[in-house]
Amino acid sequence: MSKKKDYYDVLGVDKRASADELKKSYRQLAIKYHPDKNPNNPEAEELFKEAAEAYEVLSNPEKRKIYDQYGHQGLSGGGFGGSGFNGFEDIISHFQDIFSGAGGGGFSSGFGDDIFGSTRTRGRKGTNLRIKLRLTLQEIAEGAEKKIKVKRHTSCKSCKGTGAKNGTAQKTCNTCGGNGQVRRVVNTMMGQMMTTATCPTCDGEGKMIEQKCETCSGDGRSLEEEVIPIRVPAGVTEGMQLSMQQKGNMPPRGGIPGDLLIVIEEEPHPELHREGKNVVYELKISFVDATLGVEEQIVPTISGTDKIRIPPGTQAGEIIRLRKKGIQDIEGYEKGDQLIYVSVWIPKNISKRERELLEELRNSHNFAPKIEKSDKSFLGKIRDFFGL
Repeated sequence: MSKKKDYYDVLGVDKRASADELKKSYRQLAIKYHPDKNPNNPEAEELFKEAAEAYEVLSNPEKRKIYDQYGHQGLSGGGFGGSGFNGFEDIISHFQDIFSGAGGGGFSSGFGDDIFGSTRTRGRKGTNLRIKLRLTLQEIAEGAEKKIKVKRHTSCKSCKGTGAKNGTAQKTCNTCGGNGQVRRVVNTMMGQMMTTATCPTCDGEGKMIEQKCETCSGDGRSLEEEVIPIRVPAGVTEGMQLSMQQKGNMPPRGGIPGDLLIVIEEEPHPELHREGKNVVYELKISFVDATLGVEEQIVPTISGTDKIRIPPGTQAGEIIRLRKKGIQDIEGYEKGDQLIYVSVWIPKNISKRERELLEELRNSHNFAPKIEKSDKSFLGKIRDFFGL
């Protein structure tokens, strides 16, 4: 499989390009590679789709942020995609503001109203659904197979989404003549102007139902509960939004379903704290263990527990690293570490005998603090770990 091109390169824009610059560049490419201008040209059709995919991602602030940070992998893991268009009509409906002329120029003069100027059923897209998905730290680190239950509008089975009773025919709208739009001449101070608007009679569908389906009352949809399997890629972050194409609501009386948007929530771990790809654990040991050391100290990890050695003379604030025990990079290149921050626990209440023992040690030469020039602060140690 060939490597996907950088979306900015596809549109020929800088990574700091504004929304208007993205739109202008995409419009030029869409005109250049449109299938109507390049009949029987698979290469042009592929470039047309490629430009649409790039613009769909970069024109969405949330997707653009994820793409800038994680690249293609951040948008494509586990059935989630940057675009996932199902063909030419899907692209037209998705960017109707550009293709219809409402976005500042449009294509209507170049290709005709039937393709770009109509809001017919075939180009309509349903509304998106948004849900929150709560994941444990282990699921985030390893990826997860989940099943989610959603209620969504699907095509009515009785009328197959047409809204017409028993498959009866629909008649052409008399107001718009089946075009879905009406044109009016408006008198202004500058003279007469022609305006185009969605037909109020058929709501832009171009057809009228004579006998409504009894099951859906002519809406063409029914509300169904569905269990949807998803695979969450390893390395997702709090607030990241994944999308499943066409798993949202179906529009009334046919069209293209919306998307299912899945917002990731991280479930707090009782002992571990996430820092990017790394996880941090605070290990509290006694003054005695810090002095004498511990051969086998059990510590929690993302997937269970592990054993570490505490060397004699371990200082408070030291960091022990467990390599590759952190979280997988979402692009699949690297895995983080587990950082164990050593904290020496000092008791507040001690017995008389304990006090006597400590008093004996108070003036011992070995228990007097020694500060060496090579000693680094906790902040300095953290900087060393992260290469700052």
